[in-house]
Amino acid sequence: MNIKKRIPWQLKLLAKLVIDRVPFVGNAFWTHIKLYSLGAMEQPEYAYKVFRQHFDVVEFPRKIGGFTFLELGPGDSLFTALVAHALGASKVYLIDAGAYARYDSGKYQAMADFIAKQGLAPPRIGGNLEDTLEGCSAKYLTKGLYSLRAIPSQSLDFVFSQNVLEHVRRAEFTQTQQELNRILRPTGVCSHVVDLKDHLGYALNNLRFSKNIWETFASPGFYTNRIRYSEMLAIFESVGFCIEHVQPEFWATLPTPKHVLAEPYRELPDDELKVKGFKIVLRKSSSKNISARLEEATNP
Repeated sequence: MNIKKRIPWQLKLLAKLVIDRVPFVGNAFWTHIKLYSLGAMEQPEYAYKVFRQHFDVVEFPRKIGGFTFLELGPGDSLFTALVAHALGASKVYLIDAGAYARYDSGKYQAMADFIAKQGLAPPRIGGNLEDTLEGCSAKYLTKGLYSLRAIPSQSLDFVFSQNVLEHVRRAEFTQTQQELNRILRPTGVCSHVVDLKDHLGYALNNLRFSKNIWETFASPGFYTNRIRYSEMLAIFESVGFCIEHVQPEFWATLPTPKHVLAEPYRELPDDELKVKGFKIVLRKSSSKNISARLEEATNP
């Protein structure tokens, strides 16, 4: 059984604060004991499933081949570069806030073998990460918002993130969305899955803290920006996105008593606090968007 779910959230908070102060232990050890993880994307079947869940629900003119793609927050592995390349991507960007990905050529070969079993042509796996990424026409950039700013404007067809947007620092969230809007083609599309639960006890324990205290917690293992559902949708629209589709998921009842939450969260309506996550598809809201999409579809 995964011991992570049996540990009280207070103890997990303390343990992860300690992790930040014991850097020589390394993320691999904490992942091994199931206390700390940056995702499950090192599992070939899961990585492929996540990519297809985003890819299959969107449409854009270059989808049949030659599209440019960005994953925000790949975490422990860069398997999506292999999947995107096999599905026809001509250029892949993998953007993270740090160099969290580990490279094991055996694991990447297992991902390539899984791709081949799906009837697709996998890329060649090199002896090091750089060679493998080069074979996928992929770049791994690890300076977060700074890395996004280095990508040319209107150069991407498809962007996705899986349980990542909630981890973007609050002070950088709007700027991050502005950059995603800037680098997206007029015909491009973003697909995101957002997890609004705390990453301690999978409830609303992150809302117990004042802003000043919470923002000092910078650990990638549990920090969330605490931007709630309606506010996040408003930010998307404020930077120039239009919402093509959104699917929220709700708790039946509040998982954490409202009276223990810090302001301003305890003042929010129950219906707002009950949103535990959502899936969303975004496009540019530019007035030129529709005509450009039609023109590009006619002349791919």
